This record gives sequence, structure tokens and C-alpha cells, in this order.
Amino acid sequence: MNMNLQELNTMKRRLFGGDKDHEGKRSKQEDWTKHAQKMYGDGAAWVRGVMIGKGSFGYVFIANLKNDKSRYSLYPPVMAVKSAEVSASGSIQKEKEVMDNINGCPYVIKCFGEEITNGESGRMVYNMLLEYGSGGTLADAIKSSNGKGLPELDVRRHARSILRGLSHIHKRGYVHCDLKPQNVLLVANEGKTGGFVAKIGDLGSAKKMKQMKKNKMNNYGPCWRGTPMYLSPEALVNGVQEQPADVWAVGCIVFEMLTGKPLWYSNQDLGVNEMISDGRDLFSGSSSLSAEGRSFLEKCLCRKVMCRLTANMLLKHPFLKGLHDDDIDEIEESHEVFDINTITSSSWFSDDDELWLSSCSEDEDVDVTANGESINARFHEVRRFPVRL
Repeated sequence: MNMNLQELNTMKRRLFGGDKDHEGKRSKQEDWTKHAQKMYGDGAAWVRGVMIGKGSFGYVFIANLKNDKSRYSLYPPVMAVKSAEVSASGSIQKEKEVMDNINGCPYVIKCFGEEITNGESGRMVYNMLLEYGSGGTLADAIKSSNGKGLPELDVRRHARSILRGLSHIHKRGYVHCDLKPQNVLLVANEGKTGGFVAKIGDLGSAKKMKQMKKNKMNNYGPCWRGTPMYLSPEALVNGVQEQPADVWAVGCIVFEMLTGKPLWYSNQDLGVNEMISDGRDLFSGSSSLSAEGRSFLEKCLCRKVMCRLTANMLLKHPFLKGLHDDDIDEIEESHEVFDINTITSSSWFSDDDELWLSSCSEDEDVDVTANGESINARFHEVRRFPVRL
């Protein structure tokens, strides 16, 4: 008798109680969700739905409007709500403050507000209402590729969205500190193009640049936050986690989208000395990368901070050329065309880029004697590819 693999697995579950175990787990999850709904309560205009995530901060639930047909509602019909008891909600409230300071970018998850709900036994719960990523996370999309990676067109489109969001975050004076596929959500695009738009979420680890410089002046010891697999060499060794560290993480994400595997997947036993080497060495033998994709990664995964491009600069890289607009409210961008061989370093670098260089000048890997010299060195590094602004 011929049976396919699916039929064999179904028979095994029936013989060994697999179906019952699965049903039991699902039943327990449903029971826990109902318990959490009572424990955390509903909002004035929304009802708490199923749990879709959890972390050290608390839990994330679906939130549905009680009257989704109202024209006057400030909320969309479906949201995500991040919740924790008021006494333990410090990290969520801090994230809310960050999101208020960086609002206005269509490539960062929107925050619709906050609300205190009352659960059973008088429990007071703090809730932050967020845009819902109905397409899941970028990590889910990569996992569904079964190790093959995403189509390069999707990678380019998602990379552009992430960089647009990151550029906005950096312009507002923040460092994300925990960029990874799990923290990039795919939100349904309501424009003509349809599909999903990648948006940066989870800003609970974000730090303000001014505060980081103040900590330096007070001689606080080095420390980093985020996920080790996506940390830059300077963060691992010196605890320096500034805007270039986010760009390193973007390189890790793009590599993972292209190959279906994390950058350190085949190098899990490496020590710190190997991990702080150029990330470019890790993909040098990958034949599946296009020339533009390889060049893009080289600009992100450079060990020397001064040679790593900014988010703004990467948006002009040839790897991201020729993409259609997402049909959402765009950030204003310059459409002037320059010849990179005729422009001067002062016309190429923005004030943000000079701030980046000056903030990195204390790094021991960066041999810089003056800010002007560092800009010129950076400019020569960038001349390797043509740019359209």
C-alpha cells in the first residue's frame, strides 16, 4: 500500500495520541487566552483578542474595535496591544515615550495611544496600542522560505523600507539597538500595489544619542543591549552601540533574507576574535549573491565604523535602484542627480553624517586626527560605486 508522508504522519499521530496532544495544547492555549482576557480587561473602545506574543515586558494581544464601523474612531479596526501590569510596565512606557518622539514615519510601526484597563480583582493594566502586522514578522517570512531565502526583489524592497525607517529613527537622535528580523513587521499595504510593507517595531531597547554621550562623559562602563547574533564588532568588544551598529544589523538582516540563514549560522563556534572580523569575510564564498547585493552587504558589514555607510547613503546604493513606490505616504527625498566624481565631500555628507563620524572618532579602530580628514577618508571609501541621489 502506497502512502505519502503526510498520510504516514497522520497515522502516527492517531496511533500514538498525537492528535489528542495537539488538541490538548490548543485547548490549554485557548483557556489561557480567556484567562488573560479577564485578567487584563478590555479597553473603552476595543476588545482584547488572542495572545500573539510575549516577552520580558509582558504580553501582546490582538485588539478588535467594539464598533469597527464608526466613522469617528481614532483607531483602525484591528490593532496589536502590548500589555503589562502598571507596576511592571516601565519598559513599555519607556517604549511609548520613544515612539512619541519618532512618530510620523510610514516605515515605523505606528502607536495609536495608551490606556489603563481594569482586570479581575482590581488589577490595573497598562496598554500600548500599536499598528498590527497582519503579515507576521520578517523572521516568519524567512523561515517559510525553508532555507532558500526570499526572492531578491522582495529583499530589495524590504531593505529599502527598513532603511527608510532607520534613517528616520537616526534623524530623531535615536539608536534602535535591537534590529533583527523578529522586530520587523509586515503590514498590509492598502495602496494600489498591495502586498506587505516592512516596518520597524519593538523600540523598547532604543537609546537616545545625547544620553549615550552623557554616559561617556560620566565614564560609565561599556554595556550593550539587543540580540548578540546581530551585534556589531564595536558593540561586542567595547560596548559602543551607536547608529553604525544599527547599520551592521541591517547587513545581517539582508544577508539572512537573501540566503535564508543567519550570518553566523555556519560559524556558531566562533570566538570573539573571529566574530569581530569583517562580516564581509563570511559571505565571500557565497555564489548566490548578485554583484549589487554583495556590494550592499560590504557597505554594511565593514568592521571599521568609519567605512560603514549611513542609512541615508545606503538608500542611494544601486542594489535599491529601480524599485516601485510602496504607495504609502513617503518621506521626502531628494531627486537631484549628481556625478559622484565631481561633488565634494562637503556636498556629499549631511550634518547627520558628520555627527556620525565625530561620535565614532573615539573608536580605537578609527584612525582619525580631525573631523575633516575623517570625512575625506569616508568619501574615498564611498567612491567605489555610482550614486543617484
